[in-house]
Amino acid sequence: MKIVIDGFGGDNAPDEVIKGSALAVKELGIEVIITGDVNVLEERIKALGVPRGGITFAPAEGVITTEDNPKSILKEKSKTSMGVAFNILAEGKADAAISAGSTASIVIGGTMIEKRIKGVKRTALVPLMPCLGGVRYCVLDGGANLDCRPEMLLQFAIMGSCFMKATMGIENPRVGLLNIGTEDEKGRELEQETKKLLDKAPINFVGFVEAREVPLGAVDVLVTDGFTGNVFLKACEGMGALMKTALKNIFYANLRTKIGALCVKDRLNDFIAQMDYKTIGGSPLLGTAKPVFKAHGASDEAAFFGAFRQAKLFVEHNAVEEMTKAIADLHIEEASENA
Repeated sequence: MKIVIDGFGGDNAPDEVIKGSALAVKELGIEVIITGDVNVLEERIKALGVPRGGITFAPAEGVITTEDNPKSILKEKSKTSMGVAFNILAEGKADAAISAGSTASIVIGGTMIEKRIKGVKRTALVPLMPCLGGVRYCVLDGGANLDCRPEMLLQFAIMGSCFMKATMGIENPRVGLLNIGTEDEKGRELEQETKKLLDKAPINFVGFVEAREVPLGAVDVLVTDGFTGNVFLKACEGMGALMKTALKNIFYANLRTKIGALCVKDRLNDFIAQMDYKTIGGSPLLGTAKPVFKAHGASDEAAFFGAFRQAKLFVEHNAVEEMTKAIADLHIEEASENA
């Protein structure tokens, strides 16, 4: 398996990209293509003392930033590290692509360069989040589409269910629609009309779910529009940071609490690891015809390795093929094209 990664995407590129790539080659048995300024990449891989085996460099010119127009990746910025990575994937020279760069550019590039699965109206970012019991749930949409229509959320639910089954091994994922209450009459027109579609869909739809229930393990797939989903995710990240800081302050307050910390050290570390985005590493852009992953902008070696691991699982379990079949079986293509 060969995976291409944007060598200059993210806050810690290219050093952490290089280290994460080398770890992925060693631990996952894959080949990696790193895009970017080859002279800089050659210099950094030598300086870091990273083994070169299994890693190749693909020349690229410059970087697309958050200040650039996301659509520039299609023309003016097509030769950048991100643009070259997407084109390598589009040409069939890699099985998946990863970037920690501009989210908007990844969505545009993934949608326009890699194209969408036939029948899919919008692609969606799908972060995996921790919940009670040490498991994960996914959120669709995590921020790619601020405004959505009911048929788009229906597609998100179907793709999310396929994703969790294929990559997380959940046989019959529970799908919930985020709302301000669980009662049938609650919510905006978007939630009301989406529920009508989900009630008829061939998925394990459990109905409306409140935000407070989700981290407690209420669902495996949380469906919502990108605006609400992004607000929900950032609130969860803030609460995670609050809990880690509060626990640290409690356990390091005095000698007695420090002794207590030693007694629960292993369990405490497990909890902190569960809350750390680095353990997952990457979020897929579901709906693209070829696997595209968005890594966290602040990714380090461990986080990039996590992104490679997710991408490998995604490819191995034929997640795109599963979604393509599910969408085709529902005849969503016609509905989308006439929307």
